[in-house]
Amino acid sequence: MNASANTRGSAGQERASAQRDRILAAAKQCFIEHGFHAASMASIAEAADISAGLIYRYFDNKNAIILAIIERQLAEKRADIASLQPGVDFAARIGELVARWRASDDQAMNPTLFLEMSALGKRDPQIAAALAESDRLTRGDFAAWLMQRATRAGQALTEAEADARSFALQCLIEGLAVRVVREPDIDDTRVAELMARTLPILLP
Repeated sequence: MNASANTRGSAGQERASAQRDRILAAAKQCFIEHGFHAASMASIAEAADISAGLIYRYFDNKNAIILAIIERQLAEKRADIASLQPGVDFAARIGELVARWRASDDQAMNPTLFLEMSALGKRDPQIAAALAESDRLTRGDFAAWLMQRATRAGQALTEAEADARSFALQCLIEGLAVRVVREPDIDDTRVAELMARTLPILLP
């Protein structure tokens, strides 16, 4: 294959990636505004300003779109955990995350979409399996981070204890996502007080 063909292939991949991003962004907005069941492939195509037929070139069905969103959110969560450096102010990081949720930051997990996915997982085994795998990997990453943190602090933390604490951290963070949906005006002081009470127990 010559250089020109390589260039065309690379450009085609970039266009395909951009088109997938466009569809996923439109789908997320439709799911947030209307829910999974009310949002159709046609409505997603309209929001993305493309033909419904074009969507099927990238995604076989609506479930495939939802699975792609779960996969992308998992990658983002794992990257966030991997970015936790020694000495990081974890309470501040959570406070920043809550603020991004309140501001409907496109680069952060949307709490409403999180609840929609959780509910869908109760009815759809394929989605449930994807969410369970996402939880497993995220919890494992948190546990590994906690064990590294304990080692740096000169403490001993068993794998079982690290797993229990990572589960508690998941419950804490996901519980805050629910509270942002239920109490959109939750203030920074309330969140800071929660972190001050809970993180000393969970973090080595």
